Amino acid sequence: MELSTFIDQFMVLQENILLRQFVIFLVYALLAKAVDIFIDRVLFRVAAKTRITFDDKLIKYLHVPIVWTVFGLGLLHVFAIGTMGDPWKLILPRIVKSVLLLLWLIALIRIFNWMVELYMADSRKKGKIGKDLLMLLKNVLRVVVIIAGLLWFLAIWEISLTPLFASAGIAGIAVALAAKDTLANFFGGISIFMDNTYKVGEYIILESGERGEVVEIGIRSTRIKTRDDVIVTIPNSIIANSKIINESAPIPRFRIRVPVGVAYGSDLQKVEEVLLAVTAANGNIEKSPEPRVRLRALADSSINFELLCWVKDPRDKGLQIHHLLISAYNAFKREGIAIPFPQRDIHIKSSEFAPPPDDMT
Repeated sequence: MELSTFIDQFMVLQENILLRQFVIFLVYALLAKAVDIFIDRVLFRVAAKTRITFDDKLIKYLHVPIVWTVFGLGLLHVFAIGTMGDPWKLILPRIVKSVLLLLWLIALIRIFNWMVELYMADSRKKGKIGKDLLMLLKNVLRVVVIIAGLLWFLAIWEISLTPLFASAGIAGIAVALAAKDTLANFFGGISIFMDNTYKVGEYIILESGERGEVVEIGIRSTRIKTRDDVIVTIPNSIIANSKIINESAPIPRFRIRVPVGVAYGSDLQKVEEVLLAVTAANGNIEKSPEPRVRLRALADSSINFELLCWVKDPRDKGLQIHHLLISAYNAFKREGIAIPFPQRDIHIKSSEFAPPPDDMT
């Protein structure tokens, strides 16, 4: 049985509109208080017993809007059965709806801010996103909620939105033309973040050949630091549409190739054993996958091998190649394995058409 039907059964209330409004107001006020007590003493206690903290925060932010929404529905019911004349019959319900809308907007903004701080801040700690991009995304979400609330507010007061949309369309075109590059860089940064192309601290190689560590993913650009300690800044719109090699993904270890040449006549089995022993003695070389040696070419002056092994971090690539080459050189020297230098045999052939030597007499 509906509340209004139940109340209509009382003839006194049926005849006295003011008393009827008072009873309805009182019933909704008691109902709002009951909801308040239920949330405070039941839902909060149930949420406190769970392992996750998400439900505690969500109930905290929605507590006040829910209670006041129940109370506001009571006011709207009272106004609906009243005999108020214009303009109050139109103004008061809209005021109540506007206040409820404001409460829900505040709650949503608080929830969005909390979610951004919880999840996007975690992404920033992991290096997936820069500080300025984090703040921009947080503000964008807040602006979206405020604009949606403003449009709803205008709809409550029955204000025509057609001129507003027309003006917004013209302004949007002007802004898009004036800030075309800025918007392209912004959406490029969003695509980098969503695709998880690379993170702060990872080593990447750009399509143009620059190699370095990602130090910041910003609103407009991405910055990498090369091995020469030079900062290279690339607009996000360019990097989002370029071929990027991420040396740190999907796992941090990185394979290096060390070319080694030995003289013809060397014991190839012994060469392989020496190179594997050199990698085993280097503590910065990964044991799994196992290092391997491959014969690559029988060249003009040498037999060319390639030592394949993995380092723990791409930033150690150049340093470990340096150490491996020094160790290989010393090991070859101890084992009597020659490292050849380029050699050429020149054959001089006389020709019957050669001019006679000059007369020296």
